[in-house]
Amino acid sequence: MSSTVDFIIIGAGSAGCVLANRLSANGKYSVCVIEAGPRDRNPWIHIPIGYGKTMFHKTLNWGFYTDPDDNMLGRRIYWPRGRTLGGSSSINGLIYIRGQKQDYDSWEQAGNAGWDWAHCLPYFRKLETNDLGAGPTHGTDGPLNATSIKTPHPLVEALIQAGAALGLKKRGDFNDGDHEGVGYYQLTTRNGKRCSTAVAYLDPARQRHNLRIETDAQVTAILMQGTRASGVRYRKGSQEHTLLANREVIVSAGAIQSPQLLQLSGIGPADLLTQFGIPVMKDLPGVGGNLQDHLQIRLIYEVTRPITTNDQLRTLWGKAAIGLQWLLFRGGPLAIGINQGAVFARAIPESATPDIQFHFGTLSADLAGGAVHEFSGCTYSVCQLRPESRGTIRIQSSDPLRAPSIQPHYLSSALDRRTAVAGFKYARRLAATAPLSTLMKREYRPGDGVQTDDEILHFCREYGATIFHPVGTARMGAAQDPAAVVDQRLRVHGVGGLRVVDASIMPTITSGNTNVPVVMIAERAADFILEDARG
Repeated sequence: MSSTVDFIIIGAGSAGCVLANRLSANGKYSVCVIEAGPRDRNPWIHIPIGYGKTMFHKTLNWGFYTDPDDNMLGRRIYWPRGRTLGGSSSINGLIYIRGQKQDYDSWEQAGNAGWDWAHCLPYFRKLETNDLGAGPTHGTDGPLNATSIKTPHPLVEALIQAGAALGLKKRGDFNDGDHEGVGYYQLTTRNGKRCSTAVAYLDPARQRHNLRIETDAQVTAILMQGTRASGVRYRKGSQEHTLLANREVIVSAGAIQSPQLLQLSGIGPADLLTQFGIPVMKDLPGVGGNLQDHLQIRLIYEVTRPITTNDQLRTLWGKAAIGLQWLLFRGGPLAIGINQGAVFARAIPESATPDIQFHFGTLSADLAGGAVHEFSGCTYSVCQLRPESRGTIRIQSSDPLRAPSIQPHYLSSALDRRTAVAGFKYARRLAATAPLSTLMKREYRPGDGVQTDDEILHFCREYGATIFHPVGTARMGAAQDPAAVVDQRLRVHGVGGLRVVDASIMPTITSGNTNVPVVMIAERAADFILEDARG
């Protein structure tokens, strides 16, 4: 069974939903977006705090695991990724962060013309409706909502005062290009509900005659005619389908599955492909390399007073009260999510800009998304913003349904190890600073037994985990760069009619949560694609 459209988008995630909307908007081109997961009908997707329910969901989450990592005491680390319309934007922690302007300036300095902050900022403004109001750095008529947390929380208020005592500026806006300071995050919510890219971009476009949305359909191969991508093969139920593209195939399957699909289709390191008997269509050594992620180190404290979300979630009465608050007013903890407090700071003396980020949560659990503790607790989750460690994504067979090998190589760099220890110490300094210190009863994890740098580093290896920001595995760069996969317009080097548009194209990881930067990348890519289609 086969058919033909102008544009095929593989993956209806954070980037794919944006592309589906923008490429179909003028009615001139036929577009099909293919998503392996189901429609986003599960109610926990749309309740902001439902992140805890989708973290381990067997249908809505790919539930990847890394290979055993020698740098992490041989542990296999759980990597959740969204498997539904909206992708990871439907299951993430809803944090609205662009990163710092230096992130994008460094992309251009590395040879990617037009990807500096000045060129990216108009697209950040275009994509958002920000309740801070219109201005030089913000927009108010875009599809994606950026919503401020308006209800103060005593723990976050104490965090802000403690941060100020350590010399941090109190910030009401972390998205103007300079985010050093302490304050409340903005969230991708709208009227108390999650504003995923499926809600923001795909829902308004669903009824267009020229847009086709395939769900529960997994692409197994990109089809080639010579050196040009001509379509895809995908599996839906027990049937296999072929879909051809008049113009382009766009891979938006994310930093894990985009390189996996390219490799399965014969585009990647030749030695890897021949190992599994895959004909080499294009030898691109960089496909699956350059993997980067933010490693989070979580310190958990018991709080002196019952003011945490733990206290509200521990009893049936508490659950009923916050449930009613959300149902009647779209307010309360269910409308906010887990992490409210933001800190961007410098832990290493030589850093010119913030090198660590905190997700300060007003609850605590042994695992992110796990059951809350029986005590009143809070979490200081700290991550290094610009790790030097690099990993890989590699297929393990020619079977498209087998998960790839994920090797993050966390803490393989001396700088990363030093920053992890420094970030941990900064968290303790915060917790020990008034007035926050008056609310901290004890350090539950790791506790007083961890004091020396070696003990702290061992704790980081034993308990460190992903903060869900894999990027870089099909990175953007010049054609003469042997490790680059796509050019500045996100076209795959040496392959016609094929682009990659998602977090995998980032040359280096942004200094913060990666979802909003991916939406910006997709907005830019849509303009590139439409410009090229006009010829």
